[in-house]
Amino acid sequence: MKDYDHLILWPDYFNSKLSRTNGRKVSLSLAVDSPTLDELSEAVRKLQLDSELVKARHPKKQYIESGYISVNKSKSKNILLKEVAKTLGSVRGMRRQKG
Repeated sequence: MKDYDHLILWPDYFNSKLSRTNGRKVSLSLAVDSPTLDELSEAVRKLQLDSELVKARHPKKQYIESGYISVNKSKSKNILLKEVAKTLGSVRGMRRQKG
């Protein structure tokens, strides 16, 4: 049964290697190259959103082990996606500096 109180965020929503028809939901200027579930989780945590990480396989990509982040719905999905994408870019930048 659908949960109307939560939004689902898959890493593919932010993947610059994918086209919009293949699952990317943010503009290329906000997307990052192959985001991981850990990076997405860290971005959501930095935004101080109440969330839950769930290991799962995307219905259209059953052959890839992945997961999603379930976030309490406090804003529209479009606004939330843009905020997470911007934060994901900074998380990716910080990981490069550490490594």
